[in-house]
Amino acid sequence: MPHTVADIAKHVHGEVHGDSTAPITGFAPADSAKRGDLTFAETDAYFAAAEASAASAILIAGDRTSSTKTLIRVKNARVAFAKVLPLFFAEPVLEGRRHPTAVIPNSASVDDTAYIGPHCVIGEHCRIEARAVLLGGNHLGDNCVVGEDTKLFPNVVLYARTQVGKRVRLHAGCVIGSDGFGYVFDSGVHQKVLQVGHVIIGDDVEIGANSTVDRGAIGATVIGKGTKIDNLVQFGHNVQFGEHGIVVSQTGIAGSTKLGNYVVLGGQVGLAGHLKIGNQVTIAAQSGVMHDIPDGEKWLGSPAQPDRSTKRQWLALQQLPELLRRVKELEKQLTERKL
Repeated sequence: MPHTVADIAKHVHGEVHGDSTAPITGFAPADSAKRGDLTFAETDAYFAAAEASAASAILIAGDRTSSTKTLIRVKNARVAFAKVLPLFFAEPVLEGRRHPTAVIPNSASVDDTAYIGPHCVIGEHCRIEARAVLLGGNHLGDNCVVGEDTKLFPNVVLYARTQVGKRVRLHAGCVIGSDGFGYVFDSGVHQKVLQVGHVIIGDDVEIGANSTVDRGAIGATVIGKGTKIDNLVQFGHNVQFGEHGIVVSQTGIAGSTKLGNYVVLGGQVGLAGHLKIGNQVTIAAQSGVMHDIPDGEKWLGSPAQPDRSTKRQWLALQQLPELLRRVKELEKQLTERKL
């Protein structure tokens, strides 16, 4: 169904400059936009490309003007972009179906509006709530809970007693609730310590493809509501991760580390176990964290330190070759004087 510029402006709380009745039938980047498309621009370069494109309208922030294009001016172009995309790329609604290859025991409670796709296996006493979607090849151990409007992409595995909140998205290959890495060394061998806990995932969490969350050794591993986790991330057993955090790909968090709210972990960050990371902490990519971090700090490097300290060290290292050259020159002068 096509929208007008006015419809879209109302949807994103924007202001129209130009033809508000122009029909909008799609959304595309400037380099591939055609007539009827909406595009967006955050920078001068992108705006120039958008003006030169065939797009019918441009979503922008700021005070830019155009004599050739209709503009929808908003407070934040990227936020508006995120709100507009579902108008043109809505996900299919899957409700109330049970594929004949799905295995659902009588003890499981599956809401009538939930979708259970092909080759799903649901354990005993599981609860699948309203409008939840299991796309296919999903395996749920006994006593799992999948909340309302949650979506499990293909081949997601939930071990027993995993609790997943509402509006959660678990992407393909996620393994939630597998054994924590717990062993004790005895009599020359590594003896396994049974991992008898579980995992709790809060509402509105998203976890990327092939990420893993280990269950607690005793008690729960917890991911707070609103947290967004990239692909190929590992959470160790009994990690407590706060609300509305961001975790970028290939990050690993060792067991029993506790992180506050609004924490940001860059790509390939590694955190040692049993640490306490405060609220609103940012840790830069490829940092190795070995110490607790207070609220609000920014750390980087390996071993990680406060960002200003690390940057001073890096600047000093850049001066080291010149310093070594000068020392060698002084040593040469001293040697010549002795001769």
